[in-house]
Amino acid sequence: MENENKYRLSNQEIGTIVREAFGQGYASASELTDGWANMAYSIVLEDGRKTVLKIAPSPDKLMMRYENNIMKTEVESMRLVADNPVLPVPRIYTYDSTCELIRAEYFFMEYVEGTALNQIRDALAPEERDAIARQLGGYNRMINDYKNGFFGSLQPDGRRGDSWAETFGGMLEDVLADGKDADVTLPASYGEIEKEIARSSELLTEVKEASLVHWDLWDGNIFVKDGGISGLIDFERAFWGDPLCEFYFGRLTQASSKAFYAGYGINGLTEAERRRRVLYDFYLDLILVIECTYRKYENQDHIRWTHDNFKQGFKLLQAL
Repeated sequence: MENENKYRLSNQEIGTIVREAFGQGYASASELTDGWANMAYSIVLEDGRKTVLKIAPSPDKLMMRYENNIMKTEVESMRLVADNPVLPVPRIYTYDSTCELIRAEYFFMEYVEGTALNQIRDALAPEERDAIARQLGGYNRMINDYKNGFFGSLQPDGRRGDSWAETFGGMLEDVLADGKDADVTLPASYGEIEKEIARSSELLTEVKEASLVHWDLWDGNIFVKDGGISGLIDFERAFWGDPLCEFYFGRLTQASSKAFYAGYGINGLTEAERRRRVLYDFYLDLILVIECTYRKYENQDHIRWTHDNFKQGFKLLQAL
């Protein structure tokens, strides 16, 4: 998705950081255009190896609160799950947070073979889509099996808490504060939204254990090759929380829910879990609308969709 926050590099800049990381030059660099926030390039090194370069927006760009230190979060969470050889998560080669060679953080990671699921989903037969969803459920369960003693950010200066209700409530407050800061007009008033969130917050008290949550495992971050998942990417928004926050538990993936649940090892969601998931869906709905302003998106069809999606999510929240 095109947006003004992406930090494009010159050929000279790419050459400088490639040489710093690998001790050699590069043969080619191709921009990867599917990302929504960070800049990414597919790099072929002089010795023929492939790698992916990912670059955060420069520090002078306006970001939402939950996006603070997201590249550091991505690197840490990917390294955390690297001890499970079954998970198809690319290896991090090198990470530079100094902003000395270029004006942004960046890392190089293992190249993932395959195609993003969102690009081929419509061409797959139903049984092929179900097989991938089932496999994803198993992998997502492995990610969620990593546990922690507190909820919230992987970063010490991020939002954290001892209770999930407190932490997730604060995460919602942060997104609303971002909207207010940027004068984003939402389809409902901020007061109405805050009232509905407060009314439903008791649903969160059932969650007692903090699990590693990827949060952004939508089809664009799932790579497929030869009918199976070849890579899971974009851990930048990971946090410690309720596994039910994972994307495939949400309303935007209902067509694949049964297969995903089977792979995850459950028969379905309880009534309490379904109600709690409405809050998590609405958190995403809020972000999708507000980030359009922060990222200066130009695609009017996408902007309209985020507003329509928000209205649907808010109606479900009101019905709780």
